Amino acid sequence: MKDNAAYLTGKCLVAMPNMKDERFENSLIFICSHTENGAMGFVVNKLMPEFSFADLASQLPIKTVRPIENIELHLGGPMEKVRGFVLHSTDYVKDDTVVINDNIAISSSLDVITDIAFGMGPKENLIALGYASWAPNQLEQEIINNTWLVVNPTPELVFRTKDEEKWQKAIDSLGFDVSNLSQTMGRA
Repeated sequence: MKDNAAYLTGKCLVAMPNMKDERFENSLIFICSHTENGAMGFVVNKLMPEFSFADLASQLPIKTVRPIENIELHLGGPMEKVRGFVLHSTDYVKDDTVVINDNIAISSSLDVITDIAFGMGPKENLIALGYASWAPNQLEQEIINNTWLVVNPTPELVFRTKDEEKWQKAIDSLGFDVSNLSQTMGRA
């Protein structure tokens, strides 16, 4: 891939129904970086039930005077599950923020977590622990092998849709019945 338009930064991957890796079964992944060196993204539809935002805040130097709002944490992927990232709306931009597209940015500093805890963070946000990554050409090969479909994300899909509905809504956005697709790769 030589043309940047061919890269998937700012797109979402939808796991095909035949996904064999249980970590990614029925997953919707927002790709925040895709270059010739590989790709990185976050699963945006799998909650982390055993760990809460209050738990996270208690392990960080965040002191609040009122109880912390119950904010859901997402399992962003199998890599570095203790590392936190915030996928968020572009109304919030700090020095460490990387703006992915017109609607979505990513931050990973303690500042964004603190601002969210105090109600001063981005209007829309999704906190993920861990991430998914691919080596050079690995993601491209997985797409050729019919592991993933690519969709254009919207803030509605990423931030406002219920997690248990995101995968199906992403599939529906493609405009065809995914069950009619071949589950194996082939060449015409």
